[in-house]
Amino acid sequence: MQWVATAELAAAVSEAGGLGIISALTQPTPEALAAEIQRCRRLTDRPFGVNLTILPAIDPPPYERYRDVIIAEHVPVVETAGANPADHIAAFRAAGITTIHKCTSVRHALKAQSVGADIVTIDGFECAGHPGEDDVPGLVLLPAAARQLEVPLLACGGFADGRGLMAALALGADGISMGTRFMCTVESPVHPDVKAAIVAASERDTELILRPLRNTSRVASNTVSREVVAVLTDGGTFDDVRELVAGARGRKVYELGDTEHGIWTVGMVQGLIDDIATCRDLLTRIVDEAAVIAHRQLAAFPLSQAG
Repeated sequence: MQWVATAELAAAVSEAGGLGIISALTQPTPEALAAEIQRCRRLTDRPFGVNLTILPAIDPPPYERYRDVIIAEHVPVVETAGANPADHIAAFRAAGITTIHKCTSVRHALKAQSVGADIVTIDGFECAGHPGEDDVPGLVLLPAAARQLEVPLLACGGFADGRGLMAALALGADGISMGTRFMCTVESPVHPDVKAAIVAASERDTELILRPLRNTSRVASNTVSREVVAVLTDGGTFDDVRELVAGARGRKVYELGDTEHGIWTVGMVQGLIDDIATCRDLLTRIVDEAAVIAHRQLAAFPLSQAG
């Protein structure tokens, strides 16, 4: 959700009853993040969080300075992702901040729990962005994690509606996290043409790039992402695709609406997205649909009265 998870979208999600998240690294400097957090507080008086993702980068940002800003601004919830979050979680917990760590495997979820994460998010292979290297889909990954974790569990990757919410709960999760679905809302800051492309796309219209480098990322299928796949499949190195995968090009996609300009992140769940709703309408619809499903299923399969 880099370049997407801004104050406007986070506030709209929180106002609708969810937990909106600001992406720290969307902001060019720690000082800009402080201003964005303050702006979000002017837009909503409800809780929201900040994501701090630690991944290999062409020009690594000053993660510790972003962390210090989050603490100084008394953000109630932080979501970490990427590299081992132990040092960051220790600092956040010392400041009384609830920590969520997003990961793509059971072993990493257990490690996050052991270093103090209050909540763990499991990201299945279906997800946008970084699905890890194990290729385990949520249908297996979620119950595998649920039977071993002691902390609350959130499901991520492939969720867009009430059916997904009910499936996640049935598989042992305590809630869901959505990225692509929130990209395609009225309050999302991306260009309308990007939202229209998501609505038009199918579940097959993504690419897994950087696989040979073991830094896999799921992105929209376009001329750029297909070229990246081809270059690396033919034995190319990161230097051969560096300019193609530059984040600045992806940001321009969201600003200009030219979906062929660069790499941009989207999940397989785009095949389930048929409209551009407000965050409030979307969350209301998801909860209502889940309630209908729960009522129907409970009526169809009553608990056994044996014994």
